[in-house]
Amino acid sequence: MVVPKRFAAVYRDSQQKPLHATEWYEAGRNSQSAVARPLRLVQMKFHAPPRLCALLLLCCAAVQSSPNDDLPKLSESFWSWRAQEQPFSEDDIPRIERPDNFTVNWSLPIVQQRRQKLSEFEQRWKHLKPPADSPIAEQVDYRLAGSALARVRWELDVEQAWRRNPEFYIDQTLGAMAALLLPPPPFSLDRQKQFISRIEAFPATLRSARENLTDARQPFAQLAINQLDDLSGRMRKMQDALALQFTGENQAALAKGAAAAVPALEQYRAWLQQRLPQMNKATAMGREPYIFFLRNVALLPYSPEQLLAMSQQELSRTFAFETYERARNADLPSLPVFPTQAAQIEQAKADEQDIRDLLAKQHLLTVPAWMKHYRDLPLPAYLAPFEDVGEGDDMTGPSRLDQDGTRYIPVPSTHLGFFSLSSAQDPRPIIVHEGVPGHYFQLALSWANPDPIRRHYYDSGANEGIGFYAEEMMLQAGLFDNKPRTREIIYSFMRLRALRVEVDVKLALGLFTLAEAADYLAKNVPMDRTTALGEAAMFASTPGQAITYQTGKLQITQMLADARRTEGDKFSLLKFNDFVWSNGNVPISLQRWEMLGDPHDVPAPVSLSK
Repeated sequence: MVVPKRFAAVYRDSQQKPLHATEWYEAGRNSQSAVARPLRLVQMKFHAPPRLCALLLLCCAAVQSSPNDDLPKLSESFWSWRAQEQPFSEDDIPRIERPDNFTVNWSLPIVQQRRQKLSEFEQRWKHLKPPADSPIAEQVDYRLAGSALARVRWELDVEQAWRRNPEFYIDQTLGAMAALLLPPPPFSLDRQKQFISRIEAFPATLRSARENLTDARQPFAQLAINQLDDLSGRMRKMQDALALQFTGENQAALAKGAAAAVPALEQYRAWLQQRLPQMNKATAMGREPYIFFLRNVALLPYSPEQLLAMSQQELSRTFAFETYERARNADLPSLPVFPTQAAQIEQAKADEQDIRDLLAKQHLLTVPAWMKHYRDLPLPAYLAPFEDVGEGDDMTGPSRLDQDGTRYIPVPSTHLGFFSLSSAQDPRPIIVHEGVPGHYFQLALSWANPDPIRRHYYDSGANEGIGFYAEEMMLQAGLFDNKPRTREIIYSFMRLRALRVEVDVKLALGLFTLAEAADYLAKNVPMDRTTALGEAAMFASTPGQAITYQTGKLQITQMLADARRTEGDKFSLLKFNDFVWSNGNVPISLQRWEMLGDPHDVPAPVSLSK
């Protein structure tokens, strides 16, 4: 929050900028009198009249928490605000439910308002720090809220995709649109209207893009240009397919909105092409910002060098295990793909139930009676033109726990990309990670958590770590023993997750270019070039995301080992996993603190140099 211009201008000379409200606040916080000392500071520094000083302090006081404030109230107001403010991304974990009046708006005045509001939340949070002897659960919730605030600070002022990454505005337009296509039909009238509203916002959002992208990076711009190929044809196919889902009136409104949206996107593409040669080619975030993410957002205690060492150890372990598996399976035929899409869907349905039965039989994880299912469905014609703008699954949400989770699949073929091909051979590896007991199952349990702070919070480090941990747990439980070649798929997934850490760290530190990262993945996983480039692009534009799979899994397995050593014969794997899954949105370092009373993995926050 900045002191209002009508006051600040009085105290500005040729070298002096307006003081921020946080400076007034800190001055008062460090004195015996929360009013007298800041007042004296203002008078001494600017020779200001006491009356104007008091007005300035009133402006500052707005950011201080009221005596009746508490963490649940802060959390409730923050998550309500976040539902309006949170940007869309290709990541399927942080998809959140939006209010009925939601609109996409990234105009510069709105960005500045968000910064101001975030500063107010940060000051409220600082005032609410619990005493050191408070219950651990309260201290965990406090750090959890701090991580959520740090993520917004990361987005607005550190990562700054809204200034650096032209793909960001593809996510805020096509991505925002595609998110409403993911839940299966029917399309309610409210959903139709929201869909039209998001398309109608395209021109304004792209005008903001041209104003905001003052530090656009060339590799990201080229990827955005590629994503906008054949836009009019793809939009027309989507409209035609939606005709069966929309009312006649809303079909007309959609056509009108698309008629303005397509030229706006094409003009944005042309604008990027024109400026492409002059754009900065560097995409690296740098060490200090990366450390900020690790400590403040992800709450990870590791250095980049430690992350690289961990990834190399995991990669060597995976290569060894995969080598043993291939020797064991040397005389077995390769896995065939399903003959039809219907056959794959039917098998996936049976597999999902088998997985649930195994969880119960081996006492691995409690399956609540209310838990719905995770289903494969054919890729809808209205989603197919834009399936590349995000992950093709619907995890439901806090208000939709009575609905099945969904993953849309293409027609089986040997020419599919890395992940789709694995599902066309055996649906279970993807079901385990994305569905049961992975993301869909874990998110549903987390959304049922009685603690509202944990219910709304998300962190890919925990979520993706649980998904990866689930794969290895089900491998050891014998889920894939009836198809030994499927175990090779699991090991290829493990190899990919180890390589992702190296790619993420080296992209962030500038040791890999985007093209080098894609080549590295394509060669060493191995995987098709298109998937590899998509992976590298996402990791370059969202530093810290690709490490989450491995760091989360390793933290969980370490916590399990320490819990078993501590509890001995009283240790219950079922109890352990139920705790991890129900708190699955919470960073593992905080879960460890609560479960074992061990706070040593919870890092102290760091500040960026100015």
